[in-house]
Amino acid sequence: MTSAYLIVSAASLAGLGIVAAAALKGWQGWLALKARELDLLPREIEGGAGAGMARIELSDLKERIRKLEAIAAGVDL
Repeated sequence: MTSAYLIVSAASLAGLGIVAAAALKGWQGWLALKARELDLLPREIEGGAGAGMARIELSDLKERIRKLEAIAAGVDL
């Protein structure tokens, strides 16, 4: 009876190891895929600014344009 439990537990442990190894291989593949996707993205926008910095600069330019339009219309900010 004890040997049957030992065989079942050893087989379960081996199965768990196989599933864990397959999950780890899948995770590494997914990370490699995401790294390749990041490599394909453009890193810089005109002037060497990154995408986040470009958004901030664009927002600043829009704010300046809004202020200039308000000045041109005679509205006091």
